This record gives sequence, structure tokens and C-alpha cells, in this order.
Amino acid sequence: MNNGSSWQEGNARYLTATLAWLRACMEQFAMRQQEKPTPAALPAPKPAEEPKSIWRRFGRSPELPRTSNLLLTVGATRDNPDVVNAAAAVQAAVDMDPPPALLILAQRLGLSTFEQRLLILCLGMELDTGVAGLCARCQKDPARAYPTFALAFALFEGASWEALSPERPLRFWRLIEITQPAGQPLTTSALRADERIVNYVKGLNYLDDRLYALVAPIDAPTGTPDLPASHRKTVDAIVGRLKSVDANRSLPVVQLLGTDTASKQLVAAEAAHSVGLHLYRLPAILLPTQAADIETLTRLWQRESLLLPLALYVDTLAASSEAGVPGQASPVTRLLERVEGTVFLDTRESWPGLRKPSLTIDVSKPTSSEQAAAWQSALGLASGDSPAHLAAQFNLGYLAIRQLAQEVLSEQTPEPASLQSRLWEACLESTRPQLDVLAERIEPKATWDDIVLPPTEAGLLHHVAEQVAQRATVYEKWGFGKKMSRGLGISALFAGDSGTGKTMAAEVIANDLRLNLYRIDLSAVISKYIGETEKNLRRLFDAAENGGAILFFDEADALFGKRSEVKDSHDRYANIEINYLLQRMEAYRGLAILATNMKSALDTAFMRRLRFIVRFPFPGVAERKAIWQRVFPATMPKGMVDYDRLARLNITGGNIHSIALNAAFLAARAAAPLTMRMILEAARAEFRKNERPINEADFRWQEAAGNAA
Repeated sequence: MNNGSSWQEGNARYLTATLAWLRACMEQFAMRQQEKPTPAALPAPKPAEEPKSIWRRFGRSPELPRTSNLLLTVGATRDNPDVVNAAAAVQAAVDMDPPPALLILAQRLGLSTFEQRLLILCLGMELDTGVAGLCARCQKDPARAYPTFALAFALFEGASWEALSPERPLRFWRLIEITQPAGQPLTTSALRADERIVNYVKGLNYLDDRLYALVAPIDAPTGTPDLPASHRKTVDAIVGRLKSVDANRSLPVVQLLGTDTASKQLVAAEAAHSVGLHLYRLPAILLPTQAADIETLTRLWQRESLLLPLALYVDTLAASSEAGVPGQASPVTRLLERVEGTVFLDTRESWPGLRKPSLTIDVSKPTSSEQAAAWQSALGLASGDSPAHLAAQFNLGYLAIRQLAQEVLSEQTPEPASLQSRLWEACLESTRPQLDVLAERIEPKATWDDIVLPPTEAGLLHHVAEQVAQRATVYEKWGFGKKMSRGLGISALFAGDSGTGKTMAAEVIANDLRLNLYRIDLSAVISKYIGETEKNLRRLFDAAENGGAILFFDEADALFGKRSEVKDSHDRYANIEINYLLQRMEAYRGLAILATNMKSALDTAFMRRLRFIVRFPFPGVAERKAIWQRVFPATMPKGMVDYDRLARLNITGGNIHSIALNAAFLAARAAAPLTMRMILEAARAEFRKNERPINEADFRWQEAAGNAA
């Protein structure tokens, strides 16, 4: 302001002067009405004044009005000194920068001069206790102590019947509320200013509370200099398109495609900030389904977008109802086609059937090198070699990286080694919850020393672990990722009889890489309903793309079986599921392990897409002896154990682990060290459980003979 006081004080002075002018006008009008024997007739209709409309400026930060002349005069009282002095006081109080809230509202919502005066009349009822009595005096009826259209027509000059139209700003923007009992004319019905408008005029500019239950601000950093280059390029493309649209044309709907909602919200927030807008998120699941409710929501939002101003972010990925289903009858489609302004649409694929200009842009997580740079920026001097190491394994967004780095640094870890370990654990924790619904987490405890395999198969397992650890070097640093769009993931098939060590091998790899291991719950993934299995698999793979997890498909032949000849609709949809799996496995960028004891049942197309096939043979005598020697913990008390004798039992490693555990419980019950007799007793029970023939001589143990041996 020119006089140096705050804007709020200046706005209050302007509002006080405006209400004083209104009272002076009404006082003079009431005195003249007392001299007349009958109420004054309504004025003849006049052409509507062209409003200062900015309809096509939705979603662009509106400019403040450059003029403040409201021509505050009254037809029969323009020569009255009280009215003239009050109008002069209003004009003196309007000398503010920024202008008073009432003038900003009138300019942004396109009110004509008469509509501004009518709104002031309604505002007076809320802000001045004396206006109600003046309304009754002006209308010569004590029961009509409220504003009406008829009163405004008689009180102010320049009146026009167009002000009553639902298409004019007063009613279109819901600036006034009309109480019209049955049978009462519209012109004599009570008028009241909307509560949000009353508060806005007083200088309290906040989001309409009717929208609070539906939208929420997106708290993403804006104006960040270290924004990934790929995101910055997307932001520049959006801002350039929005600024290039003519002011008389509608802005396009910006469709952000992909599955990474966090990156899309960051891009949208940065783009909105660049054009002077605040971004609010609206989950599609909260949208009303009735057309009338959609229209009300649209009007309220458009009004708010001009008063604050705002941009809308419609999130369809969070929808679990018909609101998020694409189609012309979808509430999302109805909203997008009705609302004007800057609108971002968060969707997996391009939204169909939208009869409105749109800008379609794919948004994904930053590249591995950009993630490393984000880690470096967030960690600063404490980073060490963590950025490259973390970016190689975890596929995280910019916001997630900043948040994790801030949380770990706030713990004030003293040593760099401890810091790197804590960062790794924090990344594992951040990617873990997304998989717990469709998969079972296995705590990997087995190590390379615990597994017994022939040298060739053991070497293949080491190759699997090494490729997962070095994929960033090959794909990003050496450029293989730029030459290939598919097949960047690492998939391995573990084939062998039950109990030969397939699950243990998966644990060994997960433990060596310090990653979470998830066994896929086929009962939660496979659905009898058409299309649901593909949706579950998509959720599964999308969640695992963040890194930090190894997918373990046990009994994979149930899900990756051969395609069959189509004889009915069930065969066709079953083949569709397998086709989807073929495509998704090839596009998956993480480590997926398939385990089966029926390798021949797998579809041959899967075999081509597998990078490793590790066969787990039935263990021979030497392998069984090594397993027996490693199966008992070193802390367990035990007597003499004849490992050569035990190795002659023709069983798998899984059976050996079961026998060892049962024997340990026998020793605990006897409160004595483990003996061969206990082990053979447990072995006999294992053979019976598996319905295998038993030769009692194989399970008989003579202590003396055993000692001699």
C-alpha cells in the first residue's frame, strides 16, 4: 500500500467505506420511499453491461485489476451530499496495491457494475447489523428485512434483468444464495451472500470448506534446482504447451501416463508452480456419480481456481470403484469435460473417449544415473560410494530419495560404514510394504556355506547373484540399456525334485545381495474372474520394479504352464494370462526366480526368456554326507554321529533337514545329547511319512558297533 500500512488494514478500511456508502444510499432511498404512497415499480429492462469476463483464463494466474472505479452512485440520490461523500471515501480507500478483495473478486469472476452493487447489498446483511432494518424500511415491509432483486433494481441505477440469469456470474458462481418458497416470485425472494465469498471479501482467502473432504494439497518441493533432467524436460514441455494456448481457448488436459504416481505428482507440482498455480489432488474414487453433483463440484472448483488460483490433479490410479473406469459415462470423464483450467490426469494409459484437447506425456522414475545424482545431492559429503551402489539396486523416485536421505542423516550415524548400511536398510524398508499383500516374505538365513550342489550348478547360482549386483554397470555405464527395451531383467529357473534345495538357493542369493525375498502366493494372484489374474500380476511386478525384492514363484508350473489349443472361452482366457506373463516377464527389470519339479510342464516360450536354468539334481552319497555334516548347529550338544552311515540313506536335502529337526526334539525331550539312535528313529518316521519301503536293518543301531566304527 502507498501509506505503508498492511493490506489487511487497507482492505478493512475499503470495506468499511463501502458499507457506509451502502447505508447512505439505503437511508436516502428509504426517506424518499416514505414520501411515496405506493412502492416504486421495477425499472424497465436494460441491455446487459458487458462484464469483464476472464472465462478463458481458467488455470492461468489471473492479473489483478488495473482500474478501481466502481461508479458508486444511486439513480435518484446522486446529488445527495451524504451519498457523494461516502462514494468519495470509497474511492479514497481503494488506492491500494494489491487492490481490495472485493475488486479482485469482481474482476476475476466477471461481474458487471450492477452485479457488484447487488453483491455489496448482500454482503451488507452479513457485515452490518443495520442493513436488515434498512432493507425492511426500503421495502415498506417489516417482514422483508432482507435483500431482494427487486430492492436492488430500485436502489441502484444501471439495473439489468440479465443479472437474474443462471448463466450470469452471481448465480453461475454461486456468489449468492436464493431462498425462494413455493409460489413466491424470484425478484422478491430473500438473497444471501455465500459464506466463502463473505470471508474472501474480508481478506480471508482459503479453500472452500465444501472441497476439503475431496481435495488435498500436493506437498511436493517446487523450484528445485536439482530436479532430474528427464523430469525437468517434461516440466518444460508442459509449461510451454500451457503458455502457448491462446487466452480465448480452453487449456488441454495434461495426461500423465505411467505407474509412478510420486514422479507424476512432482512433475505436475513443478509445472503448476512455474505458471503461478497451487496444485491440489482429487482421488477419482471420491468423485460423485450423479451429473448434478459433478456440476456443483465443477462450479465450486472453477470459482476457487480463480480466487486462489489453483490447478487440479485427478488421481485415477487410487480409484477402486467405477469412478476410475475409463469411458464416456465415467465421473472422471464428465468432470474433465466440464471443468476449465489447468488439469493434470494421473492415469496408467491414455484416457479414452475424452472430447477435449489433451497433452499426453509419459512420466517414469529418474534413470539410474539421475538417481545416483539425486542421492549425491541429498547426502552431500557423507555419501561416500553410496549413491552409485543404491541407484544400482533400488529404483526410487526423486522425492523418495530425498526423504530417505533426510531421515537417515537425521539419525546422526557417526561412521560412513554405518551410514551406508542404514541407507540400505531404509531402502529395503521403503520398498517392502508394497508386496506384502500378494506375496509372503521369507527371511533369508541360508548362506553359501549351507547349500550343497555340484560345482556347475553352484557356479550358476554365483553368476545369478553377480549379474544382479552388476546390472547398473552393464545397462547404464556400458550402454546396454540404451540398445535394449526388453529383456533387461534377470530370470532364472530352478528345476528339480522336491527337497533338492531350490528354496534354499533363493534364500542364499537374497542373503548374499541383502535383498528381500518374496514367495508369490498363487492363491492371492490367480483368480477365477476374467482379467483379475492379469491385474494382480501387474500390481505384483509394478511393486517389485522399485528394487529391493526378489520374486520367487514356487510351483511355477501352475502359473507358467503350456498354452493349450483353444476349444472354449476358458482356454482362450487362460492363454491370454500366459501371453501376458510372457510379455511381463520380458519387461521386468528385477530378479525373478521360478521353481518347479515339472520342468516339462512349462511353456517353451518361457524357456527362451529365461537367462539361467539351474538344475537341482538328486544328491549323491558325497552330497548327502556334506548336507548331514552341515545340518546340525554347532551349539547343539551331540554324541558320536556316523555321517557315512547317514549318507547311505537315499533321501533329499529337504528330508535331511526334517530328520535333523525331529531328532533334535527327541534329544530335547530326553534332556540328553543327540545320538545316532535318535537320528535313525527320526529317519524311520520320515520314510514312513513319505510311504517309502523300510528295511529295519538300515535303522538299527548298536552303540558298541557304532563306537567301534
